[in-house]
Amino acid sequence: MQAVLVGDTSDRASNPTTITKNTIKKKGGGRDMAASYPQVVLFGDSLLQHAVDIQLGFSFQAALQSHCNRRLDVVNRGLSGYNTSNALRFLEDIFPPMGEGTPEMKYIIVLFGANDAVLPLPTTSQHVPIDEYTKNLEAIIHHPRIAAHKPKVLLVTPPPINEMKLAELDLAAGHPSVTRNFDTTAAYSERARTVARRAWEMKKKKMMMKKKGGGGGGGGQQHGGEEEEAVAVVLIDLWKALMDRAIAMAPQDQRPGGPWVGSRENGKAGGLESLLPDGLHLGGEGYRILFDLVRPHVGQGWEAVEGDGFVFPGWKEL
Repeated sequence: MQAVLVGDTSDRASNPTTITKNTIKKKGGGRDMAASYPQVVLFGDSLLQHAVDIQLGFSFQAALQSHCNRRLDVVNRGLSGYNTSNALRFLEDIFPPMGEGTPEMKYIIVLFGANDAVLPLPTTSQHVPIDEYTKNLEAIIHHPRIAAHKPKVLLVTPPPINEMKLAELDLAAGHPSVTRNFDTTAAYSERARTVARRAWEMKKKKMMMKKKGGGGGGGGQQHGGEEEEAVAVVLIDLWKALMDRAIAMAPQDQRPGGPWVGSRENGKAGGLESLLPDGLHLGGEGYRILFDLVRPHVGQGWEAVEGDGFVFPGWKEL
């Protein structure tokens, strides 16, 4: 399963300093402060907070840090239970303004929506209407605190759910009915795709205007009287990848043209039983699928030259 590309996926094109040879001089010394590594930031809800955990022998964050070792620090800002409104409320507390000593954010992986899609019940408080969710998600990826770094944004769709499993757990927890349903969660995932597509269209328009020598031409966001450059966005379609795997694991559970596995209308979970052990959160294999989607878009070209992108030189070069 491949990620769906909706933005400029070339590190050199969207972030030309990403691939550099030995950022710190071989001689060393002479610095007033410790060298900071550029960062990959995980910004989302519990699906990213729990990415550090080892589940069935796999940790998404550990795998990503291993991939980025000596080049980038992976920073986890996953916040369990948060929706996009919560994320916007605290965004400026999480991301400091650019300045001396502020690490450069090369990549940001954004995953929100599982909590926004919670149904508005007397016993729930996380629901964000889908149109507001769309606006919030756009505000996050275009926020000046993030855009100032000119990062590559990897926008992840909320995953599917196993509605039968969630119904069992929700009723046991005292809710009057299931707190999430399959179709609603799928609709929020589709809105994430829409946000990614709009961001790519904005960037494409900016690129065309620059080629024509017309400047920005209103294709970017306005902040403080200055026009921000459109962000580079890659859509990571986790919903589709997990559904494809779930169906492949139990093809007999998915009738052609019938309700999706994981929905109460279908009544069977297929491979979602193991991919989403509690019906909502990823298990080890689910996180492995996410890593396989993300990895090709972080540090393209590193394998071409030994030590390419290292912050400190390799020992053979000293």
